Parts: sequence; C-alpha cells; structure tokens
Amino acid sequence: MSRTVCSGLAPGALKFSVLGPLTAEYDGRPLALGPLKQRLVLATLLLRPGSAVSVDALAEAVWNDDPPRTARKNLQVYVSGLRRALAPAGDRLVQAPGGYLLRVAEAELDVSRSRALAQAGRRAAEDGDCRRAAELLCQARRLWQGPALPELTCSEVIRQVSERLAFRHLTLCEDWAEVALKAGQINEVVEVTAELVERHPLRERLRAVQMIALHLAGRRSEALATYDDLRQRLAHELGLSPNAALESRYRSILTEQAVGPATTIGVAAGGPPRSPVVLPVDIPDFTGRAAETARLLENAVDGATGVVVGPAGVGKTALAVHAAHQLADAYPDGRVLVRLRDENGEPRPPAVVTAELLAYARLTDGGSARLGDSDLEAALWRGWLADRRVLLILDDAATENSVRPLLPGAGRSTAIVTARTQLGGITSARRITLESFSAAEALDLLAQVIGHGRVNRDRASARRIVLACGQLPLAVRAAAQKLAVLRHLPLDEYAERLEHPGAVLDELTVGDLDVRARAADAWRDLADHHLALLVALSSLPLNRTFRMEQVIRMLGRGPGEARRVLETMIEAGAVLSPRAEARSHSADYLLPYLLHLYAGEVGLTGEVGLAG
Repeated sequence: MSRTVCSGLAPGALKFSVLGPLTAEYDGRPLALGPLKQRLVLATLLLRPGSAVSVDALAEAVWNDDPPRTARKNLQVYVSGLRRALAPAGDRLVQAPGGYLLRVAEAELDVSRSRALAQAGRRAAEDGDCRRAAELLCQARRLWQGPALPELTCSEVIRQVSERLAFRHLTLCEDWAEVALKAGQINEVVEVTAELVERHPLRERLRAVQMIALHLAGRRSEALATYDDLRQRLAHELGLSPNAALESRYRSILTEQAVGPATTIGVAAGGPPRSPVVLPVDIPDFTGRAAETARLLENAVDGATGVVVGPAGVGKTALAVHAAHQLADAYPDGRVLVRLRDENGEPRPPAVVTAELLAYARLTDGGSARLGDSDLEAALWRGWLADRRVLLILDDAATENSVRPLLPGAGRSTAIVTARTQLGGITSARRITLESFSAAEALDLLAQVIGHGRVNRDRASARRIVLACGQLPLAVRAAAQKLAVLRHLPLDEYAERLEHPGAVLDELTVGDLDVRARAADAWRDLADHHLALLVALSSLPLNRTFRMEQVIRMLGRGPGEARRVLETMIEAGAVLSPRAEARSHSADYLLPYLLHLYAGEVGLTGEVGLAG
C-alpha cells in the first residue's frame, strides 16, 4: 500500500468512518444518514464492504432477535433512504442475491485504511525498518476516533463487532508502541501507554512496553510502580501473578540491568525474554519431507492451524517438532508441545491437559490448586494466548473435542495438531497428509543412522530392509538403530529375518523403541466392526491395494454399506484413501502398514473375526 493511497482522499471523494461514531462525507461535506435503524443498516453494510449482506443478517442487526412482520418492507425503505443520501457519490448501494451490497473502496473506509496501514507497518517491522514501521502504525492508530460505533451498540451484532475492533485497536497500539521505542520515540510512547493503561489496567503486554518506556525516559521508580500496580490488581481480581516475561523485565529494571528498545516485545526483531520452549529435541538426522515442511512453515507463518494426519509411525510428531524448531522468530513468546495421550496410548483427561498448559503459562502452579471449571480453564488458556505469539503443538489427538477447547482464538498464536484420524470436524485448518517414505528417502534415513559406507557395500540388501519396513519412517528407524547396535550383523541376514512371515514386528524392536507397541496403540482406537474387517483384509499381501468388491464379499453386505464402512475407516485412519479422485467402486485402497502387520498377528490367534 503506497503512502499516497493511505494518507488521504482526493477532493470530491466519498469518505466513511466507523472507527468512532458513524459518519459519511462527500467532497468534505457531511451526508445526512437518517434515523437510527437506517444508520444500523449502513453500519452493517460498511462492516462487510464489497460483500453481499443478506436481508436476514440486516434484520438481525436492526432488530436483534425480534424483527417485525414488516421487516423486509422496512429494510427496503431504509435502503431507499441510504441511496438518496449517497446519490452524490453515484450508485453505491445495489441489490445482490438475497440482500444488498455497498460498493466502497479501501481508501474510502477508515477501518479498511487502518488495516492496510497496519499490515504495511508490520511488514516494515519484520524487515527491520522500525522508523517506517512506527510511522505506518501511527497513521493506522490515528484513524481511530474512539470506540467503534458507540451510538449503535443497541444492536447486538454491532456491539460484538465493536468489541472485536476494540481488541484490534489495542493490539495495534501495542505494536506501534514497541516499534516506536525502537525508533527512539520514547516520550510519545510514555504518553500514549499511560492513557491506554487507564482503560486496560490488566493488559500485561501493554504494561511491559510502558515499563520499558518509563525506564528509558529516566523514570525508574514509575516503571517499578507500574509493575507493582499490575501485580496487585492481578492478585486481587484474578488470583494470578504477572507472566514470566514481565517479571523478568521488572527484575532487570530493579537491578539496573540494561533495558533498551531491543528488549521490547514486538513485531520487529528481538522479542521479549522468551517463554520456555517445551519441545523435544529436533531429530539430527531428520530426512525428507521437504515439501511438507515448507507447507507447515507457510501455514504457521500465516497463523493458520495445521493438521498433520497419517498412520502410526509415519513421522507426524517428528515433522511438527522439526518445523517448530525453525519457527523461533515467528513465535517469540513460546513454543510448546503437549501430548494428548499417555505413555500407554490412552487419551489423557482434558482437565489434566488444560492444567498442564495453565502451568506452562504460569496461570497455576501446576499442582492441585485449580479453578475446577474445565470450560473456564480452557477460556483462561485461550485468553493468555490472545496476547502472545505462541506456537502450540497438540500431539496425537484422538478426537476433535480433545483439540477444540485448546486452539488459539483471537490473536497471533497458532497450533499444529497431529493425529492418526482425519479430524474432519476441525474447521478452517490446513491439512497435510503424510505417507510412507519414497525408497530413496528410506534408504537415506538408513544410511544416516548406520553409515553410508555400510549401505553402499550392500545396497541390494538395504533396499530389501526398507521395503520390508514398508518404507515407514518409524519402522526404518527401528531397523537402522538395531543395525547400529548390532554392528556385526550383515545386512543380507537382517533382510532375511524381516522377510520371514510374521517376524517383522519381532525384529523391529530395539531398546525402548517398540514398533509393535505403536501398532497396538492404533489398533486399540478402532471400533470392533473395523477390527474384524482389518483382520479379514490382512490376508492380502503387504502393500497390496484392494477394491470395494473385496470388501463387499468379506462383509456380505451391499455396495452402499461397504462404501460407508470404508469411508468411516478412512476417517478413523484404519484405511488409506486413494491419492487421486476415483469412484468408490473402482478406487484402490490400502491398509496402513503397521495395522496390516498387527491385524495379521491378531488373525492368527483367531480372537477377532467377521460375523457370519
């Protein structure tokens, strides 16, 4: 967005304002917008510029939940009145399918101009141009004339939007204050943050930048006093303590350690004293997944929730952790992985998971003192995230319900979710489906663990080993680590062991890495009728696809029932769907490698079978 576009409007232009009382001007002269309900219609259209707004949505905004029988006719009257009011600027309010649309350019609406300036300012901050960032963010901030549409909050729709815009304004002011400190505008930051703190006394991010500004202005005692005031308010009103980053700043000021603009939180480089990083170490020999890693990093930088799905042993957690270690700059306020299952593969109680996250956020001590209301605890966690840029990994989710309460809402935090099931109910998520390695990737992983020389001396046997492992990352790693321990074991002998019927899972165990245990975890999650079909299908050769006609024969049911069973098994992660579009009856399906092996073992015991 160029400075010319954002800084003002050409003579004769139309100008709308919603960042304060609703106003409209044309050629510098105010336009009469009519009675209250007519202004409610205009405000609703302005809050969705360039988009069609349905009659029902307009009626809800004007009359809340109690529209009169004449609502549609009354709306037509209000629309006619607005058309007359806007006539000097041309034909702006037009009918659209099911409703109305207001034609308004970005430069004509203050909320759109503010958003564009803020985005440009944050980009400048990311590029390290703090002076330019402060200038753009200041322009965006100064477009606000007070609370959005205060005279129209009798409408519940407008009231909710006004509250969201208030949050956006506060975040914008904090972004500006942080880069303005870096640009040397200390006194202005002191003045602006003092006004904001009066209205938002519990806002920790705001208090942090106020403390640093006061200290840099030579007002150390006031900087310490603002922390003490916040501490007392949090303890009295919420029973909480200031967060770790704020406490660290306080101690730095208290002990006269150097505190400068580079220590502020912000959209620019540096960031606050980092929240604890609770991640497993990145795998040093992480192999392949270049495209998937790039997509996951892109999703995370965009702030979109990423859902990584795939069968047991395919490397979902390893990919999420590998990406998280590369996102330190994008998420300076913390990166944390929380496991949603215990060491036995059972889903952990939601209350235990939430308590762990609250302890991470220092909202509880991690012990028995808890709020006791799981919804309130989850809301408290999401509220903590809203003020920060935190990357959350929710690992090995069993259901959507175990994920939804923990996902970031408003703000710039985001999540990566891993799961064996498809989690189709998680809306607005960007999905990445992992499959087994290619032969080259599997061989590369084997070589990185046992040495390229050993693989190159008997490359044919190495190929047999990774093929017998289904080219599945977990299985290949288990085989590689076993060979690394048993340095005397020739590759051809180990390949023969793995190719022996029924011996694969026995051979893929080394130390505490037990591939059979992972397969058993996946098995326990499945419904009984899925297990029976899996056992029947396990008679097929490994890595051999099958079609619906085989399922129909095994089930003894019709095509419709067979299709429904297959689709529920795909959702549950018990069957892998085709890569390309195909009709159900002609599609090629495949069993996950570990489930195929485990189902074959179960089938030999005769414990599970299809009903007759």
